[in-house]
Formats: sequence, C-alpha cells, structure tokens
Amino acid sequence: MKIVIVPSGFKECLGAEEVALAMERGVRRVNHFMDVEVIPMIDGGEGFAKTIVNLKGGTLLYKEITGPVGKKILSFFGIFEENGKRTAVIEMAAVAGLKLVPHHQRNPLKTTTYGVGELISAALDLGVDKILIGCGDSGTSDGGAGMAQALGVQFFDNNCRLVAINGGEDLMKANSVAITNIDPRLATVTIDVACNWTNILCGEKGVARVFGPQKGATPEQVDQLAVGLDHYAALIQETVGIDVRSLPGSGASGGLGAGLIAFTGAQLHPRFDIIMNYIRIEEKILTADIVFTAEGSLDFQTPNGKIPSEVARIAKLNNIPVIAITGTIGKGAAVNYDAGIDAYSSIIQKPTTLENAMKNAPLWIEESTESAFRQVAIGLGIAKKMYYKESVKP
Repeated sequence: MKIVIVPSGFKECLGAEEVALAMERGVRRVNHFMDVEVIPMIDGGEGFAKTIVNLKGGTLLYKEITGPVGKKILSFFGIFEENGKRTAVIEMAAVAGLKLVPHHQRNPLKTTTYGVGELISAALDLGVDKILIGCGDSGTSDGGAGMAQALGVQFFDNNCRLVAINGGEDLMKANSVAITNIDPRLATVTIDVACNWTNILCGEKGVARVFGPQKGATPEQVDQLAVGLDHYAALIQETVGIDVRSLPGSGASGGLGAGLIAFTGAQLHPRFDIIMNYIRIEEKILTADIVFTAEGSLDFQTPNGKIPSEVARIAKLNNIPVIAITGTIGKGAAVNYDAGIDAYSSIIQKPTTLENAMKNAPLWIEESTESAFRQVAIGLGIAKKMYYKESVKP
C-alpha cells in the first residue's frame, strides 16, 4: 500500500513539515515498513518562504523590518535562482502575520503591512527578476496601504498634508494619493501573489466583515474597517483607474491583495494554482492508495481553496480516498464530504486548554493518524475476508 501525506500547517502552532512528520510517525506505528511519501504543503501562509526556498535550494536572508504593531522585528525572505533568473520569496505571515501580533494588541484598526513593502524593497536591492509573495495568516486590515507607503506611495488629507496610514483606522484620513515617488524598480520585475481567490475587499463578503473578527475586531471596529476600505478602494480607482472592490483576491491578507494590484502591478493567483508550479504534487498524489491531509481547523470555509479540499480534488481524479486530521472541527464541517474528504477527525479527544493543546499537538496528531490508519487496516482486513469467502464458495 502506498500512502501519501499532504498536510498544511496548524496556524500559530506547527508548520506543515512538523505536522507531516508527526503523521508519518503515526502511520509507522502501525506498520514501520509502509511505503509513505511526505509532502508538507503550504497555502501562502506560515512556512511559505522556507518551504519553497528549501525545495529550490535557495537561501533565507534575514532583515530587521517594521512589524505589524509598528515595532522593529527580525523577519526574512528567500532567494533562489532557476534558469538564470533570480526569484525572491516573501511570506506575508513572517512580516505582518497574526502570530506576530500579541493577543492584547489584536486590533486590525492598528496593524500595518509596512514591513511587507520594506522586504519588497530589500528584494529589489538584490536585483531580482521576480518576486513571489504568499498572502495568508495575516494580522492586518490596512488594504496594503502600509506596504505602499514603504515603497514611496503618499497619502494626503483634505488640506493636502501628508498623512501616515498606520492601520485600518487611518484610511479615512486620506483624501488623495500620489504615486509619483513610487520605487521605479517595481516596473522592472514580475510580482506574483499566491492568495485566497475567494477573498474580496469590499461589501458584505468583504475582508473586514469576514475576517475582521478573527483578527480581534469588535462589531463596531468591523464597521469602521469596512467603511475605511470602501473609501480606500475609491481612492485607488481615482488614482490608478482600477476598481479593486470585488476583484478576486483583492481582500487577501486584509486587503494587501488590493494594494499589490494597485501599486506594484502584481498579478494575483489562486494560491494552490501557483504553488503547484513550485511544489508538484499531483503526480505523487495520483500514485497513492490512500491520502492523508491535515489542517488546524476544518469547517465550512475549508472547501474555498484550502489545502485539504485541493488535495481531495486531485485525489478524486483517481477515486483515491482522503482522510483529514484536524485540530478542531468547526461550523459546517460536513460540507467537506462533498468536497472529496471521505473522513475527518479531531486530534482533541477531551476538554483541554489551548496551551495544552498546542503543547501536545505533535503527539496528538501522531496518535490520531495512527488511530485512523488502524481503522483503515481493519476495513482492509474485513474486505479480504469477504473476498476470500466469496472466492472459496462451492
């Protein structure tokens, strides 16, 4: 039997590689000699840069930049060379991710993407030909205005005075935008962005209303963010002639997608589609007899382009069964059966604290995978007995 393990990471807990190795240990508890292929998967969030750079034999470069709450932090980006071209890989989560925002400061009205712009500038300093940006696991909702400022975009108030956009709450202060001082080197590179294609900037399904609460926003703050992002979209349209309100991916990472489209000329892509260009998993999944995947939380949003559902979509091309191991099972998780996931289970088997769950996650993932595979083994044993009985009938 061939088993392929293709998990995502557990946000703010374990990276995809750590999850994958724990799952492999679980399978090998049942049969140490099982044919197992492990493919840690990324979706543009945590682990994006390190995974791609490792696969491409590149290098991680560290740089002090402005973190999401305005304080200096040590972040990183990757560089690799292929076919004579140099590509920089920037992971939004490592610059302005939710994990970098202390719990008592989780208010997307006050977090910034300025550091993303600083890393883009650092990549340009190295003369790269291409920049690949992973949008995911963000702790911001400033529409990418912070990033834009770091690259030379200027915002002015009603009195034509320069204003600083330090978070979503400042978007309403801007009355006009100037792009005359934007870094000219942006015109010399290709910028591709891996993002959640279903996220849009504005409206009832806009990023403020869908993801603001997850980043710590109260209902009142969600309303304020929504109004600010609507205003910001109007400024973008007035300045560069692009209506970003409902463009696919425009709401990615708190609207960073919109800012990248408007001010850097970036192309947004469904995250799984572009990542597949760097991590070729389809042929490996199609060699499997059974596929295991994983995600920190399985719920009604999982079929919207998240790793387990994309893995299941590929597996179903050959009717390969898929089992998902998840940290928690959220609202509407049953829709994943229709998305191609045949079974799922949570690693949390009894009431516990978040701290304890995060501490024990590697062991619990291992145990849950073992349990799931033992159930598969039981099913195979029953099937063999039934086949044998049928074959020996007189």
